[in-house]
Amino acid sequence: MNITKNYSKIIKPDIIRYPIITDKTTKNIESNTYWFKVVKNSNKNEIKTSVENIFNVKVKKINTLNIPPKTKTIGKFKGRTTEYKKAMVQLFKEYTIELFDN
Repeated sequence: MNITKNYSKIIKPDIIRYPIITDKTTKNIESNTYWFKVVKNSNKNEIKTSVENIFNVKVKKINTLNIPPKTKTIGKFKGRTTEYKKAMVQLFKEYTIELFDN
């Protein structure tokens, strides 16, 4: 018996941690592209369904980047930043996400 499951229908709202707000990402908002920090082991389909269900938009394209840990030195102490995953989400023209309050 072959049972297939449709994983794209599963809603996981905690995949998206928070939006990344920098000068570069703020400029990309004009071209309807948004950047989010996401859970490390998530894939593009899970990110797409989460964004579409949380913000009620349609996603056109998603690119993901795995950011490696960096070594930071503060005084005599050395440490590492945590490694994380970034997702660049491009929406169709008729949709926008309100990240800032007016």
